[in-house]
Amino acid sequence: MKKIGNFIKSVNEEMKIVTWPSKKQLRKDVVVVIETTIIFAAFFAVADFAIKQALNLFL
Repeated sequence: MKKIGNFIKSVNEEMKIVTWPSKKQLRKDVVVVIETTIIFAAFFAVADFAIKQALNLFL
């Protein structure tokens, strides 16, 4: 039980040291992640379509 208490105490101490991003920076980072996800999804959709069409030509 003492180990759990020490762990929680250590976590609380570490959380005080962490530098948290501002709301503005967090919002900016979220937008970058969403944009990147959309770009990758579009890329894989186009690649999937192209591969499917190429296989249909040969098969």
